[in-house]
Amino acid sequence: MSDTLELERPRDGVAVVRLNRPERLNAINEAMQTELRRMLADIAADNAVRAVVLTGAGRGFCAGIDMRDFGPNVPEASAPATDRLRFQENMAALAEAIRQLPQPVIAAVNGPCVGAGFALCLACDIRICSAAASFGNAAILLGLSGAEMGMSYHLPRIVGTSIAADWMLTGRTVSAAEADRRALVSEVVEPDRLADRALELASLIADLAPLGVQLTKRALQVNTDAASLPSALELENRNQVIAHATDEAAERRKRWSR
Repeated sequence: MSDTLELERPRDGVAVVRLNRPERLNAINEAMQTELRRMLADIAADNAVRAVVLTGAGRGFCAGIDMRDFGPNVPEASAPATDRLRFQENMAALAEAIRQLPQPVIAAVNGPCVGAGFALCLACDIRICSAAASFGNAAILLGLSGAEMGMSYHLPRIVGTSIAADWMLTGRTVSAAEADRRALVSEVVEPDRLADRALELASLIADLAPLGVQLTKRALQVNTDAASLPSALELENRNQVIAHATDEAAERRKRWSR
C-alpha cells in the first residue's frame, strides 16, 4: 500500500507506476522518495513484469522536489554538508534505479516534467509525451547546479551537447513540440491518447522474449559509451550467443519458420 504511488497491471507483463500527488503536480516528498525506491526494487525482482510505464496522476508528470514538504533542514544552506550530500545521493539513486531495472521503462509524460521529474524521465528507455507536456531543469533557477540526478549524463546523450547546455544553463521551459524536434521524445500524442499509446508500446515489448529484451536494453546502455566498434561488437556477439541458446529463442525461431 502506497500513499504517493499507484501500481497497476492493466495487461499481461505490463506494470504502470503512477506518481500520485496530483494536488502538488506529483512533486517528490520524502514519502514518495521512499515508496518509489521500494516499488522499483520490487518490480526489478518480479519476473512477471516485462515492461514498465512511468507516468503521473492528474495534469502533471512530476514537478520535481516538493520544496514545502521534504526533509526539514536538508534544503537549507545551514544544513551540514554530509546531510545535503546524503539527500542528493538518495535522490540520484531514484534515477539510477530506473536505469538499472532489467525491464524497459517507458516514460509517458502527461504534463509538466521538471527538475527531479525531468531526471526520472531521462533515465527511462523510451519517452513519449502528450501535446500538453513541458520539460525543464529547475535547479539552476534556484541558484543550484543544473546538473543533478544523472541529468548531465543522460541529456547530452539524448539531444546532443549544445541543446543540453542550452536547456541546463538557462532552465527555460521546453515545449512538447521542441522536445519532439530535438528527439527528447520519440512520439507526441494528444493527451487523451497518451495512456493507451504507452500501453501499446509496453505490450509490444512484453510480448517478446524477456532475456532478448533485457540484453538489448543493456547493450544500448553500455554501447552508447563503447570505446570502439570492436568493443560494441564484442558485447553484441556475446549477447546473441547467450540468447540463441535459450529454449524460448528456439521455440520462437521454430514458429517464425513455419
